[in-house]
Amino acid sequence: MIDPPAALRDAALVLFSGGQDSATCLAWALTHFARVETIGFDYGQRHHAELAARQVLRKGMAALNPIWAARLGDDHVVDLTGFGAIGATAMTEATAIETAANGLPNTFVPGRNLIFLVTAAALGVRRGIGVLVGGMCETDFSGYPDCRQTTMDAMAAALGLGLDRSVVIETPLMRRSKADTWRLTDQLGGDRLVDLIRRHSHSCYLNDHHTLHEWGYGCGSCPACDLRAKGWAGYRAG
Repeated sequence: MIDPPAALRDAALVLFSGGQDSATCLAWALTHFARVETIGFDYGQRHHAELAARQVLRKGMAALNPIWAARLGDDHVVDLTGFGAIGATAMTEATAIETAANGLPNTFVPGRNLIFLVTAAALGVRRGIGVLVGGMCETDFSGYPDCRQTTMDAMAAALGLGLDRSVVIETPLMRRSKADTWRLTDQLGGDRLVDLIRRHSHSCYLNDHHTLHEWGYGCGSCPACDLRAKGWAGYRAG
């Protein structure tokens, strides 16, 4: 397991969807910060099983480690269904997943991460938290432009200016493959954390949380399941 840092940082707000990446980020934040709160977003997502997974994962992590339990603070869920209804995407409507005319997959929800970060930063002001932690990654991702490091840098600068306070966006997975994300999970909490995230996080775009594979629940065919399965295979291969 990763040794705790010599000096803990004060507080962090984790953008916590209930998926594999955000669950790993929550464990990372609980290792590095003295107080950790979580924020989730209901934007009318088709894979709403991830919202149900959030509380299972929070309780599971608290049960795994009494130090994490002491550091884990409040959870917040924000209703963004109005935003989700703005554009028709495969993430919010029962439509086939395919590549759109602009070259991006139609699972891309324009502005989603930007709205998430603005909302989280605003909550952070009220909660006295200036560090946001997100699972954005540009190594294994679906081509989403709002997952890139340049986007995170620009958002941190804009939020700092707009709120007149320092806003830090931490992205522990930015340079990691999905296999590396599983390895980080192992380093953070060993087999018990790996099994918790494998069994209880949700990634499947088609909302299948009934079919259990070696890598977790999912339909096994959507892009999220494919990426997760390949990552698990790479992790298990060593």
